[in-house]
Amino acid sequence: MPGFRSEEPQVNHGRVLVTGATGLLGRSMCRQLRDDGWSVIAAGFSRALPGTLRCDLTCEEQVHRMVQQQKPDVIVHCAAERRPDIVERASDSALNLNVHATAVLAKEAAFLVYISTDYVFDGRNPPYGEDDAPNPLNLYGRSKMEGEREAQRHYCVVLRVPVLFGEVERLEESAVTVLWGSVLDSAQTCSLDHTQQRFPTEVRDVARVCSNICSRRRQDRSVRGVFHFSAQEQMTKYEMAKAIADAFQLPSDHIIPLTEPAPGLTTRPQNVRLACSRLELLDLAVEPRPFRAAILDCLWPFTPDRRWRQTVFH
Repeated sequence: MPGFRSEEPQVNHGRVLVTGATGLLGRSMCRQLRDDGWSVIAAGFSRALPGTLRCDLTCEEQVHRMVQQQKPDVIVHCAAERRPDIVERASDSALNLNVHATAVLAKEAAFLVYISTDYVFDGRNPPYGEDDAPNPLNLYGRSKMEGEREAQRHYCVVLRVPVLFGEVERLEESAVTVLWGSVLDSAQTCSLDHTQQRFPTEVRDVARVCSNICSRRRQDRSVRGVFHFSAQEQMTKYEMAKAIADAFQLPSDHIIPLTEPAPGLTTRPQNVRLACSRLELLDLAVEPRPFRAAILDCLWPFTPDRRWRQTVFH
């Protein structure tokens, strides 16, 4: 899998260990850091592949042994249970990963970048700055807030991001790419949420920001605290699906806006737009790719005819 080659980069900024390296964000993080001159140590667990370290982050002894053996200069902590409904149903295991594992990593690490979420806010008064007080509405948001507090006890960086998408191995890896099935099935009417405002952000852009933070930290050890990064295109799930259909020149009349929250789902904040001023102030921000261009790259391998990209655009 891309991201897990062991050769040393030409310019070595140091050793960085990436948790959740086999996940959507982790894969992109490994590629970007390696391309930027870091020696990358990829760590995974449930989906660990050859070339990755297998470590149960909820086992303190395993984490201690991994960090002592690998001696990373930086740990980028991507691993998390990020699905709010799953967190509510399996709260003990989710809290172990989102909070306890973060506490152990922060204590063991020379320096930690903790990937957090916009769901630490309640969505009632956007946009949210880095110094605004968290007030999560669900257990997932509370678990990530507690993980942030554990990280900040050890003067680490917290990087809050919104809903992510990218080059997925399966559509269900992202709440954005999973909409592709609804877009394709034009024979069936599909109702999608048109209440919750989201800011879909590509993982490659998040990885570029994280790499910038890691590199700056090598030069300036005062880099710490909370940062926000987010694309700025505001969309509901309904609007995302319509934008995907438009990008691929597909019909979308079968996609219907659902203007009331679906029953039975975990409560979610309505608008948690992130203000990203701290990254911009330190010249660490990147320009997010436009949604339609980015989603084309992510989803064209899942088109019924993979030659589609060449025949339409070339």
